Amino acid sequence: MAEMQDYIQLSFVMLLSIIAIRTILTRKKNNNHLTPPTPPSLPIIGHCHLISKFPHKSFHKLSIQYGPIIQLFLGSIPCIVTSNPEIAKEFLKTHETSFSNRLKNAATTYISYGLKGFIITPYGDYWQFVKKICMSELLGVITLDQLRPLRQQETLRFLRLLQKKGETGEAIEVGGELLTLTNSIITIMTMKKTFGSENDISDVKEIRKMVTETAELVGKVNVSDFIWFFKNIDFYGMNKKLKRIRDRFDTMMDRVTKEHQEEKKKRGEGAHHVRDLLDILLEIQEDESNEIKLTSENVNAFILDIFMAGTDTAAITIEWALAELINNPHVMEKARQEIDSVTGKSRLIQESDIPNLPYMRAIIKETLRIHPTVPVIVRESSESCKVYGYEIAAKTVLFVNLWSMGRDPKLWENPLEFRPERFMCEENNKFDMRGQNFQLMPFGTGRRACPGYLLALQVVPTNLAAMIQCFEWNVDGNGKVDMEEKPAVTLPRAHPLICVPVPRFNSIPSCE
Repeated sequence: MAEMQDYIQLSFVMLLSIIAIRTILTRKKNNNHLTPPTPPSLPIIGHCHLISKFPHKSFHKLSIQYGPIIQLFLGSIPCIVTSNPEIAKEFLKTHETSFSNRLKNAATTYISYGLKGFIITPYGDYWQFVKKICMSELLGVITLDQLRPLRQQETLRFLRLLQKKGETGEAIEVGGELLTLTNSIITIMTMKKTFGSENDISDVKEIRKMVTETAELVGKVNVSDFIWFFKNIDFYGMNKKLKRIRDRFDTMMDRVTKEHQEEKKKRGEGAHHVRDLLDILLEIQEDESNEIKLTSENVNAFILDIFMAGTDTAAITIEWALAELINNPHVMEKARQEIDSVTGKSRLIQESDIPNLPYMRAIIKETLRIHPTVPVIVRESSESCKVYGYEIAAKTVLFVNLWSMGRDPKLWENPLEFRPERFMCEENNKFDMRGQNFQLMPFGTGRRACPGYLLALQVVPTNLAAMIQCFEWNVDGNGKVDMEEKPAVTLPRAHPLICVPVPRFNSIPSCE
């Protein structure tokens, strides 16, 4: 037994020695080239000890100490961190072709059916094909316009629920209700599932549960992704949990796909109907003229990507915006006056009204500046290149810290103050949120920008405006809402926003 313990200890020491030597040689090799400043690191884990459960805040502190561009090693993975718009532009525009891949890990690879969707898929012929599908078919202007009545139906259902709660003085958890709303909007647009029947209700709830569970798993830091000799070890049982989720999703998608195919047979070829996103994907799958043939796994991966990208992100943004408006009642009142000036006192706000609500659009920009839904843009280099005068190796992970950028006093006057007026002046019309200005790019930029930004810019302001128009929002205590964040891939609130929605608008149409 003693000999066995000695053998284990000796093996462990040898392993640590090999790792340390490998680390030193790697750093020495890197020192032959000009690389960004880097903090002191430790063997094996690199700079992991410097990263808290809020990576964006850790990156922010390190950038204050070491400058606008720094190099880190998360385990054995080389990383670059910046929160400077000009440096970000160098990486994401000037050298875009070298940084067009998203970072993938074991969890995202598995849940995307082996990179068969569109969010994590590496840049290449397949990605270009699916990008075209997203922008021209699935999430293009024509499709979104056709599906507008379905979105409006879910908004009305949401408002009627809030009205019922408010009339009895019942408090609601705003984030939970918003998550149900956005999940319902995505579900009805994707597969026409709604709260109309028992089966549909069950599917909507199951989808929301799967999206929540997947987001939690994907958001966890997995040691296996960063330290090379742990690569094949499933420390937290994530693989089993992800498999259970994907199996449940496959079972549901098989049934829903058959329902769509049977409905198509009943309608007959050429019959007019409003296609949902699954209809469109199934038609593309059947089209033999496409240069790339979609499989059932591609279709399932697409649908799951849409749910993951569009459900909690929109809900979180609306919740942060409402929290800021409650804490800044003068902004709430100004927004309400603008809405009433457009709709009058008897008509509910519509998506088509948003272009006539510049202050509401400024509120969304200001919310995303301070509370970016995804606090850090992540890319991975596909080749070695020289950026901003520094040698960047292939397979280097790039972190662009949007959270830090939005709080930089060099970029924004009084950055911690919620002041939508900053976006109302002529000079700041350049901030369109579509990634053209690298100082504000909540949906990313370039070819890997979020393909669903058009949908987000309809759903978020319309539903926030409806909540402002229809209700006063009362909170307990001193009327102030805490603004603490919760660690996650996205940027949710740490504590539930509990409010009583007091009705102030009595003309909410029926959702039937």
